[in-house]
Amino acid sequence: MTPESTTLLGDVRTGKFAGNVAAFGRTLRRAGVPVDVARIALAQQALLAVGLERRSDVSAALEAVLVSREQDRAVFRELFSAFFRDPEIANKLLAQMLPSAEGQAAPPKQRPRVREALAPHKSLLQPKPAAPDKELEFDAAMTASDLLRVKSADFNQLSASEYKLVERLVRDIRLPVPEVPARRVRAGLRGARVHWAHTLQGAAHTGGEIMALHRLQRRRQPLPLLVLVDVSGSMERYARLLLAFLHAATRELHHQRVRRDVFAFGTHLTDLSPAFRLADTDAMLQAAGSAIQDYGGGTRLGESLSALRQHHARRLVGRRTLVLIVSDGLDTGEPADLARGLQWLKRHSRRILWLNPLLRFDGYVPSARGAAELAKAADGTLAVHNVQRLQELAGGIAKLMKQ
Repeated sequence: MTPESTTLLGDVRTGKFAGNVAAFGRTLRRAGVPVDVARIALAQQALLAVGLERRSDVSAALEAVLVSREQDRAVFRELFSAFFRDPEIANKLLAQMLPSAEGQAAPPKQRPRVREALAPHKSLLQPKPAAPDKELEFDAAMTASDLLRVKSADFNQLSASEYKLVERLVRDIRLPVPEVPARRVRAGLRGARVHWAHTLQGAAHTGGEIMALHRLQRRRQPLPLLVLVDVSGSMERYARLLLAFLHAATRELHHQRVRRDVFAFGTHLTDLSPAFRLADTDAMLQAAGSAIQDYGGGTRLGESLSALRQHHARRLVGRRTLVLIVSDGLDTGEPADLARGLQWLKRHSRRILWLNPLLRFDGYVPSARGAAELAKAADGTLAVHNVQRLQELAGGIAKLMKQ
């Protein structure tokens, strides 16, 4: 047996290992990874094909059939490492392990989703007795308090269940895009030109007497919107929530036929505008997940802006476009390329607003090279690290647009 061999021996279809695979699938589901019965059955077939001699083969086979989204791969690997560390720990996990049993400490730096997926075993092993009526009232009061805490919690610190709740909450937040006078006109009470058609139409009802002069006034329409969302590893927990928020919050722009272009950038640029045309937010997230191939990688905004300039320059409408850059500014590309790209973007847009989750830290200074370039080019910077900040975003954008 090789040094990399695993102690997970036996037939995949019988004994404890079949139960192990099913229990592991349930643990993934608790961590927010979409796993159903069909995938678990497919996992057992995959293990029959690759065998159980090498731990790396088992991990690769399970990951191939149980994970369909790039953002779930890191969670899968942490859970696999914790679940199949050795036979005793695996059996304890299957027996609804107690994290504090026998002095076993939780693995260091586990993601909140992984911690929550492993922690609920205690409640299943030792169900709590029915609480009296007074305790139920107390729990109901605490629910409102917990909701308030979740709204003010950093997205990066949410557990899997809290993350799902917040993902639903952000879809109810609206983001009115600032409006500007359009080229087209309509009938109104104010305006420099007389609307003779409406004026004479009104005179026909008063015996030919002109009782009021109707005016032509310019319509108002929202600014075209261009959104660039960072999907690098440091933005992993923010990107999905902010995509869901932006899709629901700017839905009216699509109905009003105002340009709404969305791109994801990591190591390269990905056009998400076709996905954003879908009416359902869940369908949009699924389409975006399939389109993004560099999720959780590095950040090269300069190269992405160069691709935007070469292939999508017409998305910027006559220096009227409002540009939102959602990023923490931890760019790994050349600062000179980023500076040139931002200068071009600034010349062809109305405003550049930087939505930065790192503003959650008091005294934050954009000292990283990419962050420093973004700070120079942006007309304003706003925080987007929790639900409360997203609720305040519309007011913050309106204030910055008036400057």
